[in-house]
Amino acid sequence: MTVAVGATWLIAGLSTAGVISRPMRWPEWIWAVAGAFLLLGLGLMPLGAAAGAIVKGFDVYLFLTGMMLLSETARENGVFDWVAATAVNSAGQSSSRLFLLVYATGVVVTTFMSNDATAVVLTPAVFAVARQAKAEPLPLLFACALIANAASFVLPISNPANLVLYGGHMPPLVQWMGSFALPSLASIMVTYAVLRLVERKRLAGDCACDVERPQLTPGGKAAFAAILLTALVLLATSAFDQPLGLPTAAAGIATALGVSALGKRSPLPLVRNVSWGVLPLVAGLFVLVEALDRTGVIFMVSSAIRNASQDPMKAAAASGTILAFVSNLMNNLPAGLVASTAVAQAAPPRIVTDGLLIGVDLGPNLSVTGSLATILWLQAIRREGEDVTFLAFLKVGAIAMPLALLAALGTRLLIG
Repeated sequence: MTVAVGATWLIAGLSTAGVISRPMRWPEWIWAVAGAFLLLGLGLMPLGAAAGAIVKGFDVYLFLTGMMLLSETARENGVFDWVAATAVNSAGQSSSRLFLLVYATGVVVTTFMSNDATAVVLTPAVFAVARQAKAEPLPLLFACALIANAASFVLPISNPANLVLYGGHMPPLVQWMGSFALPSLASIMVTYAVLRLVERKRLAGDCACDVERPQLTPGGKAAFAAILLTALVLLATSAFDQPLGLPTAAAGIATALGVSALGKRSPLPLVRNVSWGVLPLVAGLFVLVEALDRTGVIFMVSSAIRNASQDPMKAAAASGTILAFVSNLMNNLPAGLVASTAVAQAAPPRIVTDGLLIGVDLGPNLSVTGSLATILWLQAIRREGEDVTFLAFLKVGAIAMPLALLAALGTRLLIG
């Protein structure tokens, strides 16, 4: 190993560790961007190669921009608070029924608005409603966290990591549903069963059944309608095998501007509340992965995938399982980027790529470090005065993730 290769690996490793652990509470994007600039400053990566790596993520940036604007518009206009309160009032004083309704709401939000929306927007609304309903909040919060990953491969739009793994070139919707509809259902059902069993004591009591439900303003109704319309547009876009980034960004921008105009207020406060740091975070990770690719490490990964693919079924099961656990060591965004580059080089059978996607989406349910959505979920509940330690999450995730992974991968292999 040369000094340059060792230095590149060290910088990439430290940057990824910074993204996961957030030393000094600095935002995640700072560590990814700092690592990218350090690689450039030390001459370990040419400027042209870094620029090319950033451009590769263009469709992902557009997708994230649109989804964040849609989510923030919905949040600002009370859509998620209305949905959460509706769930409570439908629970009939039953904590277990409330848990089921919150879980089902999380499935819908994750499916049509991405797992980050569930983590960032639905979680605070659920926490507030849990307090109004005098219900134990932790089971409901765990439901938000785990469904954000368990349902994140129902549709191509359900998780930005899906775009990352496929390099922005998503399979057609019909092919996607053929591969992932049943595995997603297995993942959702097993995760629910595990959570319901683990949290049975906390869900044994009653809760309030008549909390105040905010009225949806005209802006809230417009935002809700825009979300449904966007979901239909993206489903159609995916069905015709077209990139999802541009229509998502267009829908998000149009919704933010239109709803703001309807309420006769400036869209600037809404725009300022969006977590824009996600964009430089992803761009920095693209640069770090490109740097790793130039050292040959991804070639080794792609060679291993190519060799294992002589037996596609075993390769799909093994690669998906390995990536699921690796995602908790280095976060599923960089893990997905590495896997994406390796897949592009190895060109394995489709079932192997599908196994990798299940692993990168579902694996983060093991620990709080596994995905950006789970990290954002943890930040959201801490702002509400609640906390879940690494060990407390692991106690739940160590049961839920392996069983759901086994169910999802097993179902995908049975489909063939």
